[in-house]
Amino acid sequence: MYNTFGNIFTLTTFGESHGEAIGGVIDGMPAGIKIDMEFVQNELARRRPGQSKITTSRKEPDTVEFLSGVFEGKSTGCPIGFVVRNSNQHSKDYDNMVNLFRPSHADYTYYNKYGIRDHRGGGRSSARVTVARCVGGALAKLALKQVGIDIQAYVSQVGSIALDKDYTQYDLSKVETNPVRCPDEETARQMEELIFKTKGQGNTIGGIITCVVKGCPVGLGQPEFGKLHAQLGGAMLTINAVKGFEYGDGFDMVSHYGSEVNDVFVNENGKIKTKTNHSGGIQAGISNGEDIYFRVAFKPVATLLMEQETVDIHGNPVIYTARGRHDSCVVPRAVPIVESMTAMVILDNYLMNKTTRL
Repeated sequence: MYNTFGNIFTLTTFGESHGEAIGGVIDGMPAGIKIDMEFVQNELARRRPGQSKITTSRKEPDTVEFLSGVFEGKSTGCPIGFVVRNSNQHSKDYDNMVNLFRPSHADYTYYNKYGIRDHRGGGRSSARVTVARCVGGALAKLALKQVGIDIQAYVSQVGSIALDKDYTQYDLSKVETNPVRCPDEETARQMEELIFKTKGQGNTIGGIITCVVKGCPVGLGQPEFGKLHAQLGGAMLTINAVKGFEYGDGFDMVSHYGSEVNDVFVNENGKIKTKTNHSGGIQAGISNGEDIYFRVAFKPVATLLMEQETVDIHGNPVIYTARGRHDSCVVPRAVPIVESMTAMVILDNYLMNKTTRL
């Protein structure tokens, strides 16, 4: 259960970190969309391990194979089946944790819920599984491109190092010019140094990703329980290591008066707009045509390459040290995952909106 995301545009995923493959089925993809394979593969490459000295050294080609739903380079409107095969598993790295519960991992909860767990790399709970989300997100982006909607995420904070301006003050075209995926060159350098230093200590550190949606039309989102920001927040909180979500000015609003943060409407050359955008492009749970922007907080990765105390499945105290290849900061590789989940939410709501009025 609960391996399917979406309402009209849906993604059902399968696979484990050290299984044969990660894969999925995408349904509801509009017909006639050109499937740009170079673009899709580039999206997977942005998430792929082994990109730089600050990421895990696991090497995976992450080549997607489409099994159905694509004909002569275009979507047919039928379900799109795909697989991304695993090729570089080091399962023996996890032999020392078969019978113990790693701190802040899924080991304890999975074992108690199902009575069985795949200890190799976390199995189904591994961030490796997010490769399927990037396939779904890539296809959603291709569809959204047809209607002028663009999605761009970037790293805005690592540890205590943070950008001090909002997204409008940065050139987001520079996001892919450094391994941290931060649009400010100097801040990116400091972030990279911190991640590399943390990795050398066998430790981990968290961070924040900011995401911006441009070109979103008015009217996406549903009343009451289908509010657009609730859907976006729910989507982000399904991503491994995510601990927080805020849109617009978020928590900063609590220290202001309503007169300071209300977004006043104005008539700009015959088009109604808001003078400011404290609401983050969403009002009453429905997009208002302004940029949608939000922030996603990621905790430090739970796998530390240092001694930790825990217990085994019988409750006996154990000291263990993780082995293997792991990210010391997941945030740079999570940028395309945040974009992918955003793209699927926006496309799903765009398609749902087509059914609400003639």
